Amino acid sequence: MNFELSDAGQAVVRRVESFFTNEMLPKHREWVHAVKSDGVHPPFIRELQQKARKQGLWNLALPGLLESEPGTRLSNFEYAHVAEILGRLPWGSLVMNCQAPDVPNMVMMQALVTPQQRQRWLTPLLCGEAQSAFGMTEPATSSSDASNIATSIDRDGDEWVINGHKWYINGVASPYCKFIIVVGVTEPGNARTGRHSMVVVPMNTPGVRVVRDLTYMGHYDHVAPFGEVILENVRVPAENLLGERGQGFKGAQIRLGIARVHHCMRLIGMAEVLVAQMMARAAERKTFGRSLIDYDTVQRWIAEARIDIDMHRLFVQRAAWLLDHGSPTDTWKIISQIKVATPRMMQIVSDRAAQLFGAMGGCEDTLIPYAWAYSRLLRIGDGPDEVHLRQVFRNEPAAPWTIADCPYISTPNFG
Repeated sequence: MNFELSDAGQAVVRRVESFFTNEMLPKHREWVHAVKSDGVHPPFIRELQQKARKQGLWNLALPGLLESEPGTRLSNFEYAHVAEILGRLPWGSLVMNCQAPDVPNMVMMQALVTPQQRQRWLTPLLCGEAQSAFGMTEPATSSSDASNIATSIDRDGDEWVINGHKWYINGVASPYCKFIIVVGVTEPGNARTGRHSMVVVPMNTPGVRVVRDLTYMGHYDHVAPFGEVILENVRVPAENLLGERGQGFKGAQIRLGIARVHHCMRLIGMAEVLVAQMMARAAERKTFGRSLIDYDTVQRWIAEARIDIDMHRLFVQRAAWLLDHGSPTDTWKIISQIKVATPRMMQIVSDRAAQLFGAMGGCEDTLIPYAWAYSRLLRIGDGPDEVHLRQVFRNEPAAPWTIADCPYISTPNFG
């Protein structure tokens, strides 16, 4: 397992770092004011996207990118270094067309689309001309067990008829969202993991209604806002079926693995930002005649954050490397591990940053509320901690002995 970047990979990372520092970061305050006042992407986003694409900094998160598709193909391991840089800003990934949920959707569609679907649905995503959503979670079911999903997708001649209620659908409330990939029941008589299929539904289809925008812990995602959606007698052509009937769960796993890893990659970058802000704040503020940075508690918080970030960076990079080179069993196990561990780490760092900043730590002038809400959401989204812990446990091998005959127990006939 080699964690050294190739020369080509290092070159891309340097170019991303330079573009981020010189082109993106100076625009952050303008971004915040624009989305708060207008609720849409400021014009400079399109300008930055065009610049990034011209420089080959486009679709960097798609290892399966075809020669005919726009962008620069990186491995998952190489992209981990890029995602960390882009993760420093909530909107950073958008500039290089590396944002969720579009990248996971594109990865899944690359594996499942027909030639006609590629042209109509995938190509606009690859070109940054559209955004998308993935409709899985439902308010009336326990979606941590995805087999509970109850939305119906019934065949009627040459059409699918869809009825259901979805919520916390990432990206569906965006004015740029052109379609939603809906997961629903097409084969009610099959086994629990063979009942569901996926259908592409254009947002302008009659019967599709976004009931409301949603926040999480007060945070509104301006890149891909959450929404609650009613699907009432929605009709789409039969050719909008994505993948095979009854294989919706299998197809969804293609996107869910990569989505979880990318979220963790971005969290590492955001955690680095918070530590830098903590260092600055602690050096500038004084209480009771001493700088905050001179207090043992503050020094310990920052030191522990450094240890945790560096440890989780290696953990996430190992997961990315296994996506490129490992067996499916090893890969899924470590994805579950980082999906639990990295958001927990980020919650601790953001909580301590909030404590250090005082009242300002709860204000949207900083990135602390975003970091806390984002990491807390990830402990539920894409599978709650408990589901992933169950998966990790199931991969743990049984002990090769009983306690009575365990060679590490020094007492004969123990028990």
